[in-house]
Amino acid sequence: MNDVDRSMPAAEVGRLARAVLDAVGTVVVGKREALELVLAGILAGGHVLLEDLPGLGKTLTARSFAQALGLDFRRLQFTPDLLPADVTGSFLYDQRSGDFSFRAGPVFTNLLLADEINRTPPKTQSALLEAMQEKQVSVEGVTYRLDEPFHVLATANPIEYEGTYPLPEAQLDRFLLRVSFGYPDHDEEWDVLRRRIARRREEAEIKPVVDAGTLRAMQAALEDVVVEDSIGRYIVALAAATREHPSVLVGASPRGSLALLLLSRVRAALANRDYVVPEDVKAVAVPALAHRITLRPEMWLRRVDPSFVVGEVLESTPAPASGALPSYAAGLAAR
Repeated sequence: MNDVDRSMPAAEVGRLARAVLDAVGTVVVGKREALELVLAGILAGGHVLLEDLPGLGKTLTARSFAQALGLDFRRLQFTPDLLPADVTGSFLYDQRSGDFSFRAGPVFTNLLLADEINRTPPKTQSALLEAMQEKQVSVEGVTYRLDEPFHVLATANPIEYEGTYPLPEAQLDRFLLRVSFGYPDHDEEWDVLRRRIARRREEAEIKPVVDAGTLRAMQAALEDVVVEDSIGRYIVALAAATREHPSVLVGASPRGSLALLLLSRVRAALANRDYVVPEDVKAVAVPALAHRITLRPEMWLRRVDPSFVVGEVLESTPAPASGALPSYAAGLAAR
């Protein structure tokens, strides 16, 4: 991305992001906070894990964001018999040419819905690792670049649910954040039924609010959202505290602190600010860090949740007193 791509001010990023959220909110009812987190993951250039019980709108959310963002969209249903080649693609023999040609798999898209990703064995789950991290796919020694933007929205059933395979820690760490929706309240659930009656058909269509090019410009503009030095050190302190917590076997990696940085920038833009404050970091700490924490075995027996550990870390780690601009931002402010 060049400087022209980043010329969009943070306020414009926030305005467009809220318009996208409003559009998705016409279909996905009563989940504004969760939807903000999903969009934050996309704007931050990452991948999102939607983990919850079946039937709570995870698949609908992914499809709705693809429509509102104007992205090419493909859905891949993960099943126990799915093979890695079903994800990435494979070489097929062409009888007419007498040679092998590559048939691209569903991963070659802008937004891939990996539906029920933990219903397939780890070998197939790992087929997404290279695509998610390197934005490329290697098949039979040949590497193919994926077009940008590229994002994976994966849905997963809770690991206690029958017929699931736990995601490897390496793959969990590549999701920028994990989001859960939970059950709607009575009024929200009735609103779902009322809207279904009103539209007189099952599918709900959303008109694009932005397109792929605008999304890339929004993502690039977030690089100008300033992170003051004390905020950056606060982010590092939070991630480091998860590694020292007595209930934790393995804490958040540096990829976790990077996730806090990227997501807090999006939260600032959604609030029409071009600088990050501690509250932005706190708002994304649980979805950004909880899935990166491995608890000690005895904590599982006590049913301690990793999000509880992140909450304790937030309470015990002092937040900086100020969100002032850093010295290196003086040149940005003068422009």
